Amino acid sequence: MPQESSHEKKPTRKRKTGTNGPGTDEGSSSLKRPRISRAQPSKSKGKAKATSHVDVLGWPEHFESALNTVLAFCSSRKQLAITFPVVRTSVEGLLRHPLELSKVAELKALLPDLINFAYIPSAQLRIHEDSAKDVMQSQTGATADFSLPQGPVNTNMRPAGLSIDDDEEHVLVLDFIDPSKGKKTSNLGFLYSLPPALTPAATKKLVEKRNDRFVQAVNELLQATPAGENPVDLLQAAARDHIPISPNKSKTIEAPRVVPDPQHRPAIDDVIVEIQEQEWYEDQIVHRRVLEAKQGQLAELDPPLPENILTALKDARKITSLYTHQVAAINALANGQHVIVSTSTASGKSVIYQVPLLKFLEADPYAKAILIYPTKALAQDQKAALEQLLCACPGLEHKRVATYDGDTPHEHRAGIRETASVIFTNFDMIHASILPHEDVWRSFLKNVKLVAVDELHYYSGVFGSHVAQVIRRFRRVCAAVGNRRVQFVSCSATIAKPGQHMSNMFGVSNVAEVTEDGAPSGRKDFLIWTPPLRDSQDPSSGFKSSISEATALMRFLMARGIRVIMFCKIRKSCEQAMKALRAELTADGRLDILGKVMAYRGGYSPQDRRKIEHEAFSGNLLGIVATNALELGVDIGILDAVIMLGFPIGGIASFRQQAGRAGRRARDALAVYVADGLPVDKHFAAHPDELFDKPIDDILIDLDSKIILEAHFQCAAFEVPMTIADEQYFGPLTKEICESSLKKDEDGWYHTHPKFLPYPSKHISLRGVEEEKYLAVDISRVGKPGGQPKILEEVELSRSLFELYEGAVFIHQGVTFLVKEVSHDSKMAKLLRADVNWTTEPRDFTNVDAIQTHRIREIKGSSQCAFYGRVELITTVFGYFKVRNNAIIESVDLDTPPWERETTGLWLDVPKPTLQLLQTHGINAAEAIHAACHAFLNRFPLANDLGTECKVAEKEYKATESQRKRPARLVFYEHSGKSGGIAAKAFDHVSATLNAALNAIETCECEEGCAKCERFTVIITTHMPLRVCM
Repeated sequence: MPQESSHEKKPTRKRKTGTNGPGTDEGSSSLKRPRISRAQPSKSKGKAKATSHVDVLGWPEHFESALNTVLAFCSSRKQLAITFPVVRTSVEGLLRHPLELSKVAELKALLPDLINFAYIPSAQLRIHEDSAKDVMQSQTGATADFSLPQGPVNTNMRPAGLSIDDDEEHVLVLDFIDPSKGKKTSNLGFLYSLPPALTPAATKKLVEKRNDRFVQAVNELLQATPAGENPVDLLQAAARDHIPISPNKSKTIEAPRVVPDPQHRPAIDDVIVEIQEQEWYEDQIVHRRVLEAKQGQLAELDPPLPENILTALKDARKITSLYTHQVAAINALANGQHVIVSTSTASGKSVIYQVPLLKFLEADPYAKAILIYPTKALAQDQKAALEQLLCACPGLEHKRVATYDGDTPHEHRAGIRETASVIFTNFDMIHASILPHEDVWRSFLKNVKLVAVDELHYYSGVFGSHVAQVIRRFRRVCAAVGNRRVQFVSCSATIAKPGQHMSNMFGVSNVAEVTEDGAPSGRKDFLIWTPPLRDSQDPSSGFKSSISEATALMRFLMARGIRVIMFCKIRKSCEQAMKALRAELTADGRLDILGKVMAYRGGYSPQDRRKIEHEAFSGNLLGIVATNALELGVDIGILDAVIMLGFPIGGIASFRQQAGRAGRRARDALAVYVADGLPVDKHFAAHPDELFDKPIDDILIDLDSKIILEAHFQCAAFEVPMTIADEQYFGPLTKEICESSLKKDEDGWYHTHPKFLPYPSKHISLRGVEEEKYLAVDISRVGKPGGQPKILEEVELSRSLFELYEGAVFIHQGVTFLVKEVSHDSKMAKLLRADVNWTTEPRDFTNVDAIQTHRIREIKGSSQCAFYGRVELITTVFGYFKVRNNAIIESVDLDTPPWERETTGLWLDVPKPTLQLLQTHGINAAEAIHAACHAFLNRFPLANDLGTECKVAEKEYKATESQRKRPARLVFYEHSGKSGGIAAKAFDHVSATLNAALNAIETCECEEGCAKCERFTVIITTHMPLRVCM
């Protein structure tokens, strides 16, 4: 049984000194002081004069200082870089004597977590890209090289491809880690504080608040000092480790720190104990669950496999026995059934279709098979494994295996059709290339014995609905050429009702469902990690960022030889985490580790992604920072730990899928969920059992969408003329759609309508219309010897608008670039490498307007109506913010062309009496409409393929009333480029969906929000929590 432990109460434990954070092995000492309660402020009425709230306990004269006053003054003005020379001048003017570094180091020793006293690159103090140095003279000319250097890594050298000038100027900064911030906006949806510019009264209050912390720290030191010892001597001894050493002067080569070999890494349980003993550990672990190791359960095939296949499994895969779920699936296929296997990650699911495939190829020299994967990376991974297996199987070495996808050259395709026994492909190619040309594929299709579809859970919503029709067209064409013996096998992560889902997707019965997992697994520790307060004595200081917690934990694990993958929800957070790791590892001198960490996400070129996959699989990497692009089963070698930064957008199913990526080879493993600040994260941190015990939602597809069916009927009729008898494949709407949408000949056959000829498949995109892409091109080396522009990545139009504008900070592999020029005509953005310590956030708005009504439907039980028709979306980026530490340092205006597109949607106007009622009760109408939109979506099964107008009531930090007035309307639209008829489906069921949403809200027992209420706040990460129930 799983063991659980709550960490709300901790036993007293001894903590190690000499560590500043999770990524360090050696470091500065800090004084240990007992926590004492604060004195309570006066409760007198009115505005009492601000005074210190902490009593001074008869201090020695040594502790008197005016340093804090100057620090508070400096931090209240963004125009001042708080460098030590600036502070020193002011302090010496107050103290009337020189201020030594050792005195400031004493302050750092007293408040190690609150004061930053260190050298940083001067570039990190910039506010403008042309300050200090013109960015054209960037100190870094090269961009990331994805191949690692051969041989031992020199810890005193920077990673390949990122050679920064060794003489880079550093400056000494002195500041509080929690800098003062400006006035908070009342807009809950706006994440950033305003540029700091404190009034004299606010500055005085800040000074007194920080003096309280200083006084409290000194009092704690005095109370903790043993009798007979001098507290001043103790403080001065601790301060020696906090005196910064300038990198500009110090060329000392320290002894290299060695990372343990991952094969000899410490046990995960020991690592968790070590974490809890660290100085920086502040009870972040709020829940721990242990899944004990499980022995594998073996079974025997009857009849046994042929000797040559047994030899191949042993030589190529080191397999000498099969697990119970593998035997059950192989036997079901041998009995003529279709099979779906839904077991844990790394349970050997690929063997389930590889073994029957070898048997088919051995029994019939003309046998063919089609293996279908959702991503090209996964297909390449499995192709290599099958080739290895065939080469080790006597008698099958000559069988050809080939990839047939969009990257396959046209001149090679005919040869693949004629000579390949197995093709690795995807549904896009089956839809657009194989089925429309069934005449040239006829021989191949006639001999197909097996079709394997991996990662079946990937196909859902509109995409899955299209795929279901492609499979039916495939079965129909195979039957037309005389092949009714095709068997289907699919593999999936753990999903709800796998057998039913396969039957719906493939349109077949006689499905064997295999869910009992017989594979062994090592012990796995699950931790839920919540960021602590910035200052444990001041709740108003806020919490530390989840990114800093996750990257610090990742550094700690990698330093101990533990191979880690960090999953991020979106590409931007992936790059920000990589940027943070790069900065932290560099500052800590762990360039040996930095050289073994890479980011992996969509947008990178295929070549770069293959190189990263190769480095990971070869065991050259200690850390990977990735989006869910690696959530699927690409084999990237042995992983010991998974860190999930925030709750995955894919829900509990994605959480379990990501957690399963660690411990793939039966070793002990670790999965850490670092909770973000969103309501859904707070919920699961408070209710962790739901992550492990809550059932997974059903995977939904729409088999009755007339829009999807009509589109595929045009394709099916082109492949083989249709008849009413095709109802056996496409269901009861076949006759209606054939008669209304196809062209009937005199013999009763239905043909493609002429307007869709010559190739009707070109009128359907299974994944939606492919967007135009912008090229992000690094021009840092242009004009230098041997310098050439380099394409960093391709950025979809929908993303480029928010990432590629002049002045934007673009991050690639954690390296920062500035966008210097954007050409919308050539779809190209020119980037320059620049070391900046800020990020940029676009200032934008999107208008969603109904422009033409096609249909009107009365809402049952109401006098109101719903409308369906054309919807126009216009997105405008009118500027951007420069942001540092979640505070705005500058606001910039832009003049960029708007992004206009049209789609279909439905909308409901809010009656004036309802608006008046909201106003009477003091409810913001825009927020209420927003919540109502998500209440509707929460009750609509295919909501993932609909969008709504997610926006806050007032944009940014405007104090004046917004002039961009929007109609009081609930509006929903299909995502641009997708034509699945989902908006029409929502319109047809609008009354039932509204009633279901109303009933869910009225019957929900929660008061402050529950998982159902907060489900869709994952989508709207910049908005307020919504009181919306399923």
